[in-house]
Amino acid sequence: MTESTAPLLLEAEDGSSLWQDAWLRLRKNKAAAVGGAVLLAMVVIAILTPWLAPYSYEAQNLDLGASPPSAAHWLGTDVFGRDLLTQIMYGGRISLAVGFIATAVALVIGVTWGAVAGYVGGRVDSVMMRFVDILYALPFMIFIILLMVVFGRNILLLFLAIGAVEWLTMARIMRTQVQSLRQQEFVEAAVSLGLPPSAIIFKHIVPNAIGPIIVYTTLTIPSVMLLEAFLSFLGLGIQPPQTSWGLLISYGAETMEEYPWLLIFPGLALTITLFSLNFLGDGLRDALDVRGSKD
Repeated sequence: MTESTAPLLLEAEDGSSLWQDAWLRLRKNKAAAVGGAVLLAMVVIAILTPWLAPYSYEAQNLDLGASPPSAAHWLGTDVFGRDLLTQIMYGGRISLAVGFIATAVALVIGVTWGAVAGYVGGRVDSVMMRFVDILYALPFMIFIILLMVVFGRNILLLFLAIGAVEWLTMARIMRTQVQSLRQQEFVEAAVSLGLPPSAIIFKHIVPNAIGPIIVYTTLTIPSVMLLEAFLSFLGLGIQPPQTSWGLLISYGAETMEEYPWLLIFPGLALTITLFSLNFLGDGLRDALDVRGSKD
């Protein structure tokens, strides 16, 4: 063996985990990489908005009124003379918070429900999944609207209401994953050690199904943000003095003929974020595809 071939053999002997392969494949996906970078930038801007915003949230100049983009106001102002860039930055905090928090609620409910149903099986599985089928048949938009009307337009209720109706698909995905994993050797070993079902499900099975969970999470956030935007557009979501991209789009739609920038810029912010999430979700799906990683 020559000295030149030794490093090659050592490199060949070093294996790589599925997560390392997935990270390399994700980095090679330019659309997913750009989407992830844009999303990260949006989140950072949303967190730092109180320090980055060019004007305070309450600042307004009624004498200025709605004015087009200028050096003083890069994206123009609304009919109350408020800086639109500031409004978009603060609205992004609400829209992203709704997307992430409501998705987290849906994730907790869906993963728990699907994992229990898939692991226990039998009659329990049948009853739990028939309940999911029944909920699928309900008009959830009307359900959320009724919640808003009966309990008031509360932002916390909005988080919970959207999350409570977005968990059904996650439950089905999780059930399928658990059914395929519960016959694996590591689960049988955990059972033979006498571990309780809860420990087997949440410490052994769920971590091994994290790939599909991550992918579906990135695809759920855009749908949740669109749902919040639609509710705010109808006047049933975020209420003043708070704002969101959906609420800004609603205001912009009312005055789009006279002041088109009030609709264009909030719409662009929402569109760019949704595209970024979808590109990242597609990239994660391809990167975590075990069969694809073996090609």
